Amino acid sequence: MIKLIATGVWVCIVTLASVYFSLQMAAAPKIDQEAADRQAALEVVNGNVSTIPVIADGEVKGHFLARLTYVANRELAAKQAVPVAQMITDQLYSVLIGKKMIDVDNLQSFDLDLFRKTVKDGLNERFGEEVVADVLVEQIDYITKAEAVNAAPKRGVTIAKGEVEAAEPSSSGH
Repeated sequence: MIKLIATGVWVCIVTLASVYFSLQMAAAPKIDQEAADRQAALEVVNGNVSTIPVIADGEVKGHFLARLTYVANRELAAKQAVPVAQMITDQLYSVLIGKKMIDVDNLQSFDLDLFRKTVKDGLNERFGEEVVADVLVEQIDYITKAEAVNAAPKRGVTIAKGEVEAAEPSSSGH
């Protein structure tokens, strides 16, 4: 008789434990509200195509054609005196002409991750706050002066081609 009662109690305990753990596992995951709020504050904005000259020995040797997309904090970007799209174009000039991050004679030495980080960090430093969360490269091409003048069928060298899909235009006008 005691074995029968002990077995019944054991079955009840196992059943209750199973139900409890099943409900715990089935409960909705806890959402990190702070991370969700940060994500909601971000917007993807397509940048403009920028043509940046490559100057060597006192003359233009060619041009970089660059199109970057950036992920920015919507509220912080709206507060800036200079629109982020114009600042990113200026930063491209600083990086590609001033720092000469891309050596056209040795394109294999180009570090895309360092380029993205340099553009992002430079923008945020100029803004004085973390406005740009990420810089996405859609494409960077190099076209020599001779290729631009002679309408050759194969023109330019693609240095970097990103995986950015065309996003809907921003409603904020950037």
